Amino acid sequence: QVQLVESGGGWVQPGGSLTLSCVASGLDFNVDAMAWYRQRPGEERGLVATITFDGDPGYMSFVKGRFTITRDNAKSTMFLQMNDLKPEDSAVYYCNRLPHVTWGQGTQVTVSS
Repeated sequence: QVQLVESGGGWVQPGGSLTLSCVASGLDFNVDAMAWYRQRPGEERGLVATITFDGDPGYMSFVKGRFTITRDNAKSTMFLQMNDLKPEDSAVYYCNRLPHVTWGQGTQVTVSS
């Protein structure tokens, strides 16, 4: 059974930083491409960043240069380092496989002054 547990969200002022973590179980993590998604209020969930099984990252334009996605295959864990956060980054952030499977609870990120 797939289980995805996101953590690390919280409140931060504009320009601040947060690091999100995702622990995955029930996946073939070492060979699966993974991704971070987010859902902003009133919007559908969308892609933020991707990472191949061997660590090659990809980013949506609105986070490129500010966010960094990494993974630790030995620990079935993925990270999202978020810098220079903006109010429009406020959302619930989710991790998942590419293509996605069942969703976890997500972690709330709120950026405001």
